[in-house]
Order: sequence, then structure tokens, then C-alpha cells
Amino acid sequence: MTEPALPALSLRRNPHLLEIPTWAWLEELSLRQGRRLTLGRVPDAEWDRLKGLGFDLIWLMGVWRRSPAARYAFRTDAKRFGEYTVALPGWKLKDVVGSPFAVEDYRPDPRIGTWREIDRTRAKLRERGMGLILDLVPNHTAPDHPWVRQNPAYYLEGSEADFQKNPARFTLLEGKKEELRFLAHGRDPYFPPWPDTAQLNLFDAEMRQGMAGVVRLLANHADGLRCDMAMLALNDVFAQTWKGMVPAAPAAEFWQEMIAAAPELVWLGEAYWGLEGRLQDMGFHFTYDKPFCDYLRAGAVDELRRYLGGELAHQQRAARFLENHDEQRVAAALGSARMPAAATLAATTPGMRFYFHGQIEGRKVHQPVELARAADEPVDPTIRTLYERLLQLSQEEVFHGGNWRLLQAEPAGDGSNGNLIVYEWRSEESWQLVAANPSWGAGQGHVALGNGVDPTAAYVLNDRLNGVEYPRTGSELASGLFIRLEAGGAHVFDIQKAK
Repeated sequence: MTEPALPALSLRRNPHLLEIPTWAWLEELSLRQGRRLTLGRVPDAEWDRLKGLGFDLIWLMGVWRRSPAARYAFRTDAKRFGEYTVALPGWKLKDVVGSPFAVEDYRPDPRIGTWREIDRTRAKLRERGMGLILDLVPNHTAPDHPWVRQNPAYYLEGSEADFQKNPARFTLLEGKKEELRFLAHGRDPYFPPWPDTAQLNLFDAEMRQGMAGVVRLLANHADGLRCDMAMLALNDVFAQTWKGMVPAAPAAEFWQEMIAAAPELVWLGEAYWGLEGRLQDMGFHFTYDKPFCDYLRAGAVDELRRYLGGELAHQQRAARFLENHDEQRVAAALGSARMPAAATLAATTPGMRFYFHGQIEGRKVHQPVELARAADEPVDPTIRTLYERLLQLSQEEVFHGGNWRLLQAEPAGDGSNGNLIVYEWRSEESWQLVAANPSWGAGQGHVALGNGVDPTAAYVLNDRLNGVEYPRTGSELASGLFIRLEAGGAHVFDIQKAK
């Protein structure tokens, strides 16, 4: 049967993305429904709910076949058992299903569904104006990926001497006629190797062609790709990481070739080390914004203000997150009292607004990605109400098509004005002023609102987070709006002339 043509995906500026750990989410839905669900059986009401929350993009993390070899590595790694007990008390070995980033093959895992189910899911999202994001893991595969046997030149291999010197950096493969191969594990140069992976040779022309083929395959089933550890594939980073094991870098960058294979996709890159701008220049529409997350969690307000004062074009391509599958849950890191400031800034600054499954409900337990299910946690009603309110108001066009401007809080008596982050969004129809205090102490200051104030008019400031209205005269606003916030507090003021 021929599938109907998909409606066009029109992505607005500053889109909202939700990351869903697919396996654990399906287990959660299955328990709720009382039957085993794959993607094709997810009730339409679930997609309606996500649309109602205002998401533009759904990242189904971890749909590809998980590796038996990688699964065995996790099931026999006793150092991980304590973390599993914290995340899932009473866990069993069957709950350890392996990492979604050790891909055995770019086919749907049987637990997740089939290609047809992925395509139907994508169609349901597109019918609701949402797009589907899937994973691309370019740096490595699982050690039992078909390429290991079929295309051995795709991988970095060491010698037996290399292996004997540091066996933890290699996978030992035994072939026919007692042939031994020593495949390097994938790695971040600042951390130990990933023992469930085999490192691809990103400088090999045939490997690049093979990965471009994967990109074209996935482009038939997705609207975008989230690219794991994208900065590791930059030519200079790869050459430095594997110095002495790789030849001179090719002329073209890896990402230039991959993005050229499917330029119609939305490209989201996981990136660190200040390399986000380079990836954006190569065609990534959005890159991870780890500094934003770190500054907020640390209460480093001066650093955050300077960061937000950077080039707007970069801000608009930053994927702002407070948590994801790698990070500690933000509700646990900050607590309820400091959540309003962090959540408000993440919901209303320029860039992609990036949420994680369970964040809206205030979950506090971080789940390792190799676990098949998560522990049941109660909903935090205060945090959920906060997020629902922010998601609702941030749907408005002014937060997507309006003009954004960072403002300065001047001293107002005690020198704590530096604790405030203040900015505005303006359009012809709307004027929104956002003030947040992500610091560890109270803050107050006077904020100049510029030339947009009519000193002869009366104004009403409606605090949309707290449900309070503040009448002000134009002359008061023209001389500077006084704002005071306790640690973690926030305002989103809708400013209108009084009728």
C-alpha cells in the first residue's frame, strides 16, 4: 500500500524539541496501557498531548538495533551496578539492554518496531505539525556491526603491540585461520574509551561514502538527525585524538559531506569545547549549548549575561537545555525553589528550546541509557504547573518572530543588581519583559526600558508566571522599572497600556 504524501514541515524560529528515551518510554506506556506497545501502537492521544504542549520536534532517542556485544559489556560491568540500583531499585540483568549509541545496525530494534511503524509515527507527527528526529552516531559503531566483517577498512585498528600495551583501548576480534584484529574503541580524548564501541576511521573515503549512504537512508524516514558527539568528527579534532594512527586529513570536512548528502534534514549536533560555531558554519542548524546549562546550574550570572550578550545569530542556533540523557536531572540539581529562573530562561531565550522526557513532571532520578525502564516517580505538581505555564506562553509568536534585546539592571540600593538577567521580546502586537534571578541570593535593580515608553500613558504589567498585575505610570517606567527577585525567582511581564 502506498503511503500518502507527508505534509510539508515548516519549522518556526526558536523551535521546541522533546527528547524521548524510546525504549523506556514504550515500557512506561505499555505498563499504563496494560499491553506491550511498539511505536506503531502508541495511542494517538499521546501524540496529541505532545502537540498540545507545543513541541515542534520529537527526538526518539535510541530506535536502532542495540548490540548484543555491547549489552554483554554492560551486564558484566560490576562498576555500573550501584548506579543501576540508585536509578531502578530491584533491577534485573534483563533490564540492561545496552547503549543506544553502540549501534549494531541502522535498522529499528525489534522492541521499538519496524520501518513501517517509524514511517507511520513520522506521518502522525507531521499531521500534527511536528517533525521526527532520529539518531546518527558517526564516530563509532558497536563491535558487531556488519561493517566490522564486511568493510574492515572502515575502522581504526592497532597492532598486537598496541593491544598488549593498553588492552582497554581495543576490542580483540578473532577471525578465520586464527587471524587476530585489534579494533580501537571509540573515545572522547578527555575520558576513557567506550568499551562497547569500535572506532570508525573518519578519514577513510569509502567509510565516508558508507556513512553518507546511512544518512540518505535515514532521510527517507526522518525529518532531522541528532548527531552524537559531532565535534569528534572535525578533521583537526579527529587527527589529534588519533595522532599516530591516522594519515593526513582529507581536504573536505566529514560534516560537509554528510550534510550535503541530505541538506533537507534538520541537523542537530551534540557539541562541546567551544566548537559549536564551526559546526554551524558547516551547516548544522542547531548545536548543543552546554555553557548555558552549566552557568544556570552554577548560578554564574555574570558569565551567563556575557554569554547571552554574544552574537544573536549564534544564540538562535543554540539548543538550550537544562537536562538530557547525559545530565543529572535539573529538579534534583536545583530544587523547586531555584527552578522558576532556570526554566524561564530556557523557555524564553533565543534558540531551540530543548526538553527531556520527565523534565516537565519534575523527575529527579537520572536513568542510565542502557536501562530498559525507569523507576516510577511521583509528579511534582509545582514544577509541572511552572513548565505548563511556560510552554503555553512561549508558544506566542512574539517569542519566535519578535525582536529580542538583552537589558541591563542598574544598581538599586544594595549592589545586588548583578544577580538579575533581564531581556525583552517585542513585536507590533506584543511586549514581553522577562526577568530572572538564577543566583543563590536575592537581587534587585532598575531596568531602563528604552524609547518605547509613552511617559503620558498608564501601563499594566501582568506577571504571567505568578498571576499578579502591577499598574505603573509611563513616567515611572521611563525612569526605570524596579525589579526585586528572591534567589531562583522569575517574572514574565506582559506590558500593555491601560485601557
